[in-house]
Amino acid sequence: MQIIESVNEMQQLSLKARGEGRSIALVPTMGYLHEGHASLLREGRSRCDLLITSIFVNPTQFGAGEDFEKYPRDMERDMTIAAAAGVDIIFAPKGEEMYPEGYQSWVNVDKLTLPLCGASRPGHFRGVTTVVCKLFNIIQPSVALFGRKDYQQLAVIRRMTSDLNMAVEIIGMPIVREADGLAMSSRNAYLSAEERQKALCLNRALHGVRSAFRGGELSALALRRLATEIIEKETSPVIDYIELRDGTTLEEVATTDGKTLLALAVRVGRTRLIDNCLLGDEC
Repeated sequence: MQIIESVNEMQQLSLKARGEGRSIALVPTMGYLHEGHASLLREGRSRCDLLITSIFVNPTQFGAGEDFEKYPRDMERDMTIAAAAGVDIIFAPKGEEMYPEGYQSWVNVDKLTLPLCGASRPGHFRGVTTVVCKLFNIIQPSVALFGRKDYQQLAVIRRMTSDLNMAVEIIGMPIVREADGLAMSSRNAYLSAEERQKALCLNRALHGVRSAFRGGELSALALRRLATEIIEKETSPVIDYIELRDGTTLEEVATTDGKTLLALAVRVGRTRLIDNCLLGDEC
């Protein structure tokens, strides 16, 4: 397994591989890898000749007062997980490689970035789309894999890729959960033991709403109230948003169906957690 920090070196290697007819799978990450990332890597390994993962804590997707400086980092652990999944190259650029002095170009997706996390984290998705666009230009992937836990991010990247005619297939992979149902996330490392138990209210809300939907409740307002009640049974979680939206357009709905997205963002202690499911799917 090779580690590359230089943008130019990575781009030249990728262009050479594509010129030789080799397909490339890319899994973009911010590191601190876990089984959720590993599932993406294994899928990428099965699809392409060359498997590349990027490890880059992207400063432009963090807002003022967010956790950029304390975001968990552990390259040794990441290398172990990547090697076990069959990664050929880790692309781990420094900040100045990706955003050199004088940098001033950005990629914006409009409507899809406005609700949900876009409303809570202004500018977040501009940073996401810009860095993903740059990674696509540098690495030239045939396919790129993203987890559905960041559902809005996946939708935004699909929109960008389609709108800008990028020759890369975007693959969304299922959420990977701990045995108790908590969605795997690098930020779970912030949770104390007590907070970890309180965080399970997100998964309980997903299951409660899905059960009510399958029982015949279609009102988005009623289902939102149910999710709120489940989460508010805990003493410390603070709700950022609970939304029921169209699973494709992310527009608000009054009446739900199996394609409706239930999206949650909740703060447990100082940690902001997100989770989601489509009402017709397993959570």
